[in-house]
Amino acid sequence: MFLSGNEAIAEGALAAGARFYAGYPITPSSEVAEAAARRMPEVGGVYIQMEDELSSMAAIIGASA
Repeated sequence: MFLSGNEAIAEGALAAGARFYAGYPITPSSEVAEAAARRMPEVGGVYIQMEDELSSMAAIIGASA
């Protein structure tokens, strides 16, 4: 299997146990969000596309509490 660097980041996060992703797809990291959107449901995780970087950060902080 060949992965781009961004796809490898998403797969690494899943392998490390990440089960929540709140992100804003913007170049150059759009592939991370695309991979997370595809893979999170497969592992029982949650993917939420946010409206901007600040709301992404707030959602991630909230999920970690």
